[in-house]
Amino acid sequence: MQIGVVVNPFAGLGGAVGLKGTDGPDSVAKALRLGARAKSGERARVALAHLAERVPGAELTLARGEMGEDWCEGLDLSLTITGPTALTGTARDTKEAVRAMRDRDVIVFAGGDGTARDIASVAGGIGILGIPCGVKMHSGVFGVNPRAAGAMMADLVANPKRVDFVEDAEVMDIDEDALRNGVLAPRLYGLARVPISRSLMQAAKGGPRLNSAGALSSAAAEIVAEMDVETLYIIGPGTSAQSVAKAAGQTASTLGVDAMIGRKIVAHDVDDASLLRLAKGRKLRIVLGVTGQQGFLLGRGNQQIGAKLVRRAGREGLMILATEEKLTQLSQPRLLVDTGEPDLDLQLAGFVRVTTGKRRKMMMRIDSC
Repeated sequence: MQIGVVVNPFAGLGGAVGLKGTDGPDSVAKALRLGARAKSGERARVALAHLAERVPGAELTLARGEMGEDWCEGLDLSLTITGPTALTGTARDTKEAVRAMRDRDVIVFAGGDGTARDIASVAGGIGILGIPCGVKMHSGVFGVNPRAAGAMMADLVANPKRVDFVEDAEVMDIDEDALRNGVLAPRLYGLARVPISRSLMQAAKGGPRLNSAGALSSAAAEIVAEMDVETLYIIGPGTSAQSVAKAAGQTASTLGVDAMIGRKIVAHDVDDASLLRLAKGRKLRIVLGVTGQQGFLLGRGNQQIGAKLVRRAGREGLMILATEEKLTQLSQPRLLVDTGEPDLDLQLAGFVRVTTGKRRKMMMRIDSC
């Protein structure tokens, strides 16, 4: 099976600095001014290195420079280089690279939902596979983490007859301007052909169909009642985690990350660097919800909570809440983490208690994949 690889070098750039995405050159420039560091190429290399380890000498077609070939140096892969020679730093580069690979069977891309949209718009009936690198990753086209994407690539190269495809994986995206104003506006942009693997591929993001406000309110109230007034609580984005702030009588950022001390919000919509400063010299707890159907705790829309913070908190410092309904509707009965540091993901693996209501908890397994 012939595979093409395209890296969006700007994907995920705004995650750690709280920009909730980097669609458009203005967002990229702002992220860089705030000190953001590009990580999509590094995550692409993790996937490519895993492929090279599993299938030495595997043949790939890559886009030029930082859009592909730069991340394969020293890897045991057989490469063909194609795509645009002069980069504009826009979606046009991605689309031109894909058009140059239209004779491939599968296009593997490193990016997020915005990149998935660009790829799907020109890929036609070609299969696509995402290495997760963005801030928003609601689409059902991504591996659960870079190593999983690399394992999927290895299967496509070494055992193509054993890999089945679906033709209706959802390509979703969210209006970033609306998101920054606290409005979640998801939209279905199309359907894509994607390889199937229950253990390696994430589901499209979904949510509970019924109103579970009562259960969430009870779960949040229980967490607030157990809070230590000297501890820093990092409150993740999403209605589940942010119900904790509401239970404490606080108004949380709609889709950002907030910090609480003494049951009061001390910082709204903060980035990773600010959280690290607040955490200095304090005990730390991280309050997280669960993404509907996908089951992610970390690495999807909450990159402001960086690996250093997670490492300090450890698995025992994660306070997770979700309704029983949401947990039973997960595509697989497990929770996922993708911190960007595989050793940390392994440390987090194991069983945790999820608060589901008043005096109600469920045991769930965190999987490092």
